[in-house]
Amino acid sequence: MQKNTFILLAVSLLISLYEANGINLDEKVKDHLSGSRHTNNWAVLVCTSRFWFNYRHIANALSVYRSVKRLGIPDSQIILMLADDMACNPRNPRPGKVYNNKNEAIDVYGNDVEVDYRGYEVTVENFIRVLTGRLPPDTPRSKRLNTDDRSNVLVYMTGHGGEDFLKFQDAEEIANVELADAFEQMWQRRRYNELLFIIDTCQAVSMFQRFYSPNLVGIASSQIGEDSLSHHVDPAIGVYIIDRYTYHLLEFLEKVKPGSSKTMQQLMKVCPRHQCISTPGYSTHLFPRPMNETLISDFFGSVRTVDLSDDVIKFKPRKTTSQGDSLKLKTSPKRSYFSVDQFVSTFPIIKKDPHPMASSASLVLLLVIFSFIIRSLCDFE
Repeated sequence: MQKNTFILLAVSLLISLYEANGINLDEKVKDHLSGSRHTNNWAVLVCTSRFWFNYRHIANALSVYRSVKRLGIPDSQIILMLADDMACNPRNPRPGKVYNNKNEAIDVYGNDVEVDYRGYEVTVENFIRVLTGRLPPDTPRSKRLNTDDRSNVLVYMTGHGGEDFLKFQDAEEIANVELADAFEQMWQRRRYNELLFIIDTCQAVSMFQRFYSPNLVGIASSQIGEDSLSHHVDPAIGVYIIDRYTYHLLEFLEKVKPGSSKTMQQLMKVCPRHQCISTPGYSTHLFPRPMNETLISDFFGSVRTVDLSDDVIKFKPRKTTSQGDSLKLKTSPKRSYFSVDQFVSTFPIIKKDPHPMASSASLVLLLVIFSFIIRSLCDFE
């Protein structure tokens, strides 16, 4: 009886301290459950098709690549895998360019594309190794998915597929079980916080039916038994130039700006059946947060940590001559160059306010002390 009294007293005291500091416990719990805890964003974009007649699959992957870069994910955090190089294909009437629309409004290849795995490097083995981090020691940093348990990862795949599989270069295939196991390895190895999987292929829903890892969202362009169709032909090259689902996905993403408040629920309304001809599918049962509270920028954007400060830093003005011109450095008569200081010799002294988390840290310390007191009382009894 006395033991329970001490516990209730300690809990009551802690709640009183939180309220005295203006901390609402209900709001804290709600914010923790509804908001994303990630600190960085990564994207793995994969086109698994070769040959000129699969031009649209290359355009699909490059279009998503352009969108995630525009929304803030840098090349250093994007793994781009293209099974073929349409920009340099001898059949391409516009060498070095890839378009996703016959109007040629946007060159999705551009001048700054960084392809990490190209041609025959795009294999099932390399794809699984990238996801799980099981790469040879000499693998360059640019070919590694250096994620952690605070990383939100976007995985986009496009190519030819069927029920329960996706083909790689018409030579091999990855099964939905293998993909599910790869994501589970990522989770066990603490390689993601939340993961968004998007696939544009025939019978695409079958690829995430075996998923069982936490914090996963799946979006597919077609149901089992349905084909994922192309959007339109470019007469200048004679082949289809982009798939329907990706076309409407990009149409939606073009209206999204960094810091947008658009949610995943809005993304899941992209390309209804009357536009796609196929029926997009979704998997949200493994994801803990509601789709209407999950921002698109949690996956398509990039987290940028900014430390705001009200402090004012004063710098001394540059010395000037009597004529008002800035002083010029004197050069040695024997040399055409001169040396300068490489390091700042003086730094402004800034008096900073206490860290905003200082009060929370003291409360945590107080909680630890109370737990020790309660434990000692229990042992004494």
